[in-house]
Amino acid sequence: MNARPIGIVGGGLAGLSLGLALRHAGVDVRILEAGDYPRHRVCGEFITGLAPSTIDRLHLRPLLADAHRHRGVAWFQGARLLRRETLPAAALALSRHALDARLAAAFTELGGELLTGQRVDLRERPAGRVFACGRQRARSSWVGLKVHARGLALAANLELHLGREAYVGLCPVEDGWVNVCGLFRVQTGLPADRTAVLPQYLRRCGLGALADRLAAAEIDPASHCAVAGLSFARTLPAPDRLALGDALTMIPPFTGNGMAIALQSAELSLDPLLAWTRGERDWPATVTVANARLQRAFRRRLRSAAVLHPFLLSPFPQRLLATASRCGVLPTRPLYAALH
Repeated sequence: MNARPIGIVGGGLAGLSLGLALRHAGVDVRILEAGDYPRHRVCGEFITGLAPSTIDRLHLRPLLADAHRHRGVAWFQGARLLRRETLPAAALALSRHALDARLAAAFTELGGELLTGQRVDLRERPAGRVFACGRQRARSSWVGLKVHARGLALAANLELHLGREAYVGLCPVEDGWVNVCGLFRVQTGLPADRTAVLPQYLRRCGLGALADRLAAAEIDPASHCAVAGLSFARTLPAPDRLALGDALTMIPPFTGNGMAIALQSAELSLDPLLAWTRGERDWPATVTVANARLQRAFRRRLRSAAVLHPFLLSPFPQRLLATASRCGVLPTRPLYAALH
């Protein structure tokens, strides 16, 4: 057993996958998680751009074996179909409700220590502590909403809907459920009943046809969830803090790359952390090396997403995108490469 243990704050995708890989390498790992499992999360629930080598390095293959493989995409503006396309590689679709629970079980079966209901002072940064505790709260005018629906016929494997200052993605996951997840500008005067909030947001942003489809479907009442305080500003890592996944930075959700970044950040930090556990490098140098690897890996896609994000939220840029799509001049393959 290695002499130096690792502590991870946060048991989401980044924290659990890193913990799982470290346990396979024989490292003592303790994960402190504020919530519990299983749980629903506001998330697109499909993974794009994840290399097979990352899946194998993190020992994820058996956990993703039954994930749906989606390639067809249909883009809508309001009720109008704009474009159909095929992804260069299949997106892996599995709900966070299932995937987080599987990761937690695999980690503990390997002898990892997972403590739920734990709150940690994030100002404390002892050697060997990794932060994978999700996004940093910020002042923001955006809200994310999500629900699972069943009996919802789709125009393609994945649907993406552009509305006024909003976009929504639909993705089939396990057991016949479809994940409906969207980003909206915060509005006032909405009903207090959480089950009515998403339909109201859809109607107010011009996606009434999608709201009607949702009203006719079966809804999982436990799947309703929301998240506010969303900031997509690019951030630099603190020099004394190793942060992964959303704790490092958030990429706009239209990319379908948020889950992949969480998993990739775990893989990128793995070798520097293993070197530290063996006593080959001190902690400040470990953080510096790992942060440099994360910056190199994600810099281009974060910049590309920051440029494109406003085009999906504002009416005039949306019309430009729609026109380019109808004329067949929208460079979707280069855009996909830049974002992944």
